[in-house]
Amino acid sequence: MRLDKALSLLPEVGSRTRADYLIDKGFVLVNSKIAKSSQKVGSQDQILIDLPASVAPTKLEKLDLALDILFEDSDLLVVNKPSGLVVHPSAGHQQDTLVNALLAHTSDLSMKFGEERPGIVHRLDKETSGLLVVAKNDWTHEALSLLFKKRDLHRIYYAACYGNPKEDEGRICSYLARHPTDRKRYASIRNLGQQIERTPNLKFEGEKAPKWAVTNFWLIEKVYNELCYFKLKLETGRTHQIRVHLSEMNCPIIQDNHYGANRKLNHIASTAKRKLIIEMPRFMLHAAELGFKHPRTGDDLLFQVPWPADSLAQLRSIGFQIK
Repeated sequence: MRLDKALSLLPEVGSRTRADYLIDKGFVLVNSKIAKSSQKVGSQDQILIDLPASVAPTKLEKLDLALDILFEDSDLLVVNKPSGLVVHPSAGHQQDTLVNALLAHTSDLSMKFGEERPGIVHRLDKETSGLLVVAKNDWTHEALSLLFKKRDLHRIYYAACYGNPKEDEGRICSYLARHPTDRKRYASIRNLGQQIERTPNLKFEGEKAPKWAVTNFWLIEKVYNELCYFKLKLETGRTHQIRVHLSEMNCPIIQDNHYGANRKLNHIASTAKRKLIIEMPRFMLHAAELGFKHPRTGDDLLFQVPWPADSLAQLRSIGFQIK
């Protein structure tokens, strides 16, 4: 049977969602090799599972931080994350994250395998503001993860960018993977089909595996053909997806210097406007809408939040007419 199905039968794993998680993170070896969920396994195969060590939530400190919670029940909560707040503990941010603030708010958070990410189903970059759904138990976590996997939810973002796009609307599709020379960045893999055709045995394993990414965009506003404002709808939710896709269409997000925004600054004619942009403390991406069916009640939920007031004022100061 498939590897993920086989692992789901083990009491230590318990579900295909958790099996997929272990396989995707590289915690599973089949005959000493990294495996895929779809790989078929039999009675003679040796499967090694390195279960992550349990991390009790008490090891994470509680952070006294007021949260903007739009919805909460016994299964989940929806929070409006401010820009500047890291979602979960990572290098350089061990006890000052959204997770730490959530632990101060409630003791009911899903733990899955006991990672230092209790409740976190999906994430936003530190500088991105907007909507996140958080799971309060493992059943809800798995149900929400399945919604994301099936792309059965509604997500709208807004981004203020440099550039003068050639099209007013479109659909950006590509395979994303780690950048070949900068592991902190992602990039679209060009001519993937041709690469595979030229090298039939070409294989991508683990995090190197390209992931299909689709972003729909609509141009809302232009400012002197120097700046533009997009509405974006995600069909997939890959790491840095919007940032990569906009940068690769020559419209990097304002202040997203990791993806080339700094190279566009001199294209702004006004010295005063350039100064205002330099003073912006974040890149201008906002998760404005999140909609999904409540996994337990079946109710249709839709949440909408405007830009933070300070970011909105900054965008208007450089010429945008955002309402």
